[in-house]
Amino acid sequence: MRTALLQSSGRPGSTAENLKVLDEAAGRAAAAGAGLLVAPEMFLTGYAIGDDIGRLAEPADGTCADTVAETATRHGLAIAYGYPERAGDAVFNSAQLISADGTRLANYRKTHLFGCFERDHFTPGDQTVVQAELGGLRVGILICYDVEFPENVRAHALAGTDLLVVPTAQMHPFQFVAESMIPVRAFENQMYVAYVNRAGREGEFEFVGLSTLAGPDGVARTRAGRAEELVLADVDPVFLAASREANPYLRDRRPGLYGPLV
Repeated sequence: MRTALLQSSGRPGSTAENLKVLDEAAGRAAAAGAGLLVAPEMFLTGYAIGDDIGRLAEPADGTCADTVAETATRHGLAIAYGYPERAGDAVFNSAQLISADGTRLANYRKTHLFGCFERDHFTPGDQTVVQAELGGLRVGILICYDVEFPENVRAHALAGTDLLVVPTAQMHPFQFVAESMIPVRAFENQMYVAYVNRAGREGEFEFVGLSTLAGPDGVARTRAGRAEELVLADVDPVFLAASREANPYLRDRRPGLYGPLV
């Protein structure tokens, strides 16, 4: 499945403009043969928008989700995107996957909040593994800081995730996560990982770009630079199956030894 990574900070504070950016990217991705477009963390609203997070937050089935579903249907590809989700009085840092026919397939709430900014504005989610079937692949979702906890990614590996999509807002000076950690996560868990970042300065944050899709061999299939960019790479289930057969990591685990870790 050809996967497109939209590295962009969009237009912080304007869901209408960000939906237009997403629509334009979906058109380019579809024209290049992509079956899935992944946008960054908090893409629909912007990340560093302070109290506007609560004002712009919507339910998972809100107006913006309907617009994304229409975009996905019109262009004929699935879309995963980050947004602030309102559920009652709580606001979650969430990511949603919508299929090419407009069906909402999965919605994930970030479980590990990063820094005072996120803890001041969001409630942490409590479900580690959220998955959906898409194009013959089992697709899982994490958000940014979540992927830096090996337990989260290993939980996905044990649940059979083939492609882990990770909308992110990775900032300076932590670019080593995109450069080094993501390929290692893909290798040690035998999966593809699509890590899709924001770009440029936004408020007090400088996002480092470097979006990548890494394969189960630990090799980046594509990597963006530091500016806004749309990059594409293929997720190959045949290669994934062969890699899992050859790599013994998951078979050689000894779970009985790991109890003290938790």
